[in-house]
Amino acid sequence: MDSNSSRGKRISLQPQRAAGRQRVEELLEAASGLMAERGYEATTMAEIAARAGAKIGSLYRFFPNKEAVADALVQRHIAVLEDEYAALAKRAATLSPDALADVLIELLVTLHPRVKSLSALMEARTDKMEIRDRARGHAIVGIAAALRVCAPELEDALARDIAAVVLNSMKVLRSMLAKDAPTTPGAPDELRRMHRLYLTDRLQPFRRTPDGITGAEP
Repeated sequence: MDSNSSRGKRISLQPQRAAGRQRVEELLEAASGLMAERGYEATTMAEIAARAGAKIGSLYRFFPNKEAVADALVQRHIAVLEDEYAALAKRAATLSPDALADVLIELLVTLHPRVKSLSALMEARTDKMEIRDRARGHAIVGIAAALRVCAPELEDALARDIAAVVLNSMKVLRSMLAKDAPTTPGAPDELRRMHRLYLTDRLQPFRRTPDGITGAEP
């Protein structure tokens, strides 16, 4: 079976031992790096095994074809996003709106190395819109949860609206820093300032103090 063109749906092996799980993680990390550098189609199973320092048989033992590797990477990336947003929601209770703004706007920059192949995977797959929607949906839900922890009186619908705006600001900052969007040396700092002002304005009226809510809904 051709390692690059096969579209079989055979199930990947789920290792039970720690050594097997470590090997799978190494293989996925190698695949993620290669696909981010060269794209999904150009990456071969042999290259993945070589970069991971594994025998090709070891790769096929866990993943029957490249599509199975891609499926595992998508699941891995989504899990990373879920974990990061869950951790952020726990931190949000101790953060002021402007501090939360700083953490949020830098989050995609921080996460990018861990999910670097997701864009390449989405471009190569027929279900890329579904994957993109899933990733965006997780991001909006996760950001909205953090916003509501910071500002408990914020309604769900408004939290999701603000989360969508925040997510786009996060993407713009990442693009600026990667020089993929028009920018100047000081523009990223100006975006961070704008982000702080926006979140403080939107969240402060919905925050609680020992005496109640610190303001009225605009």
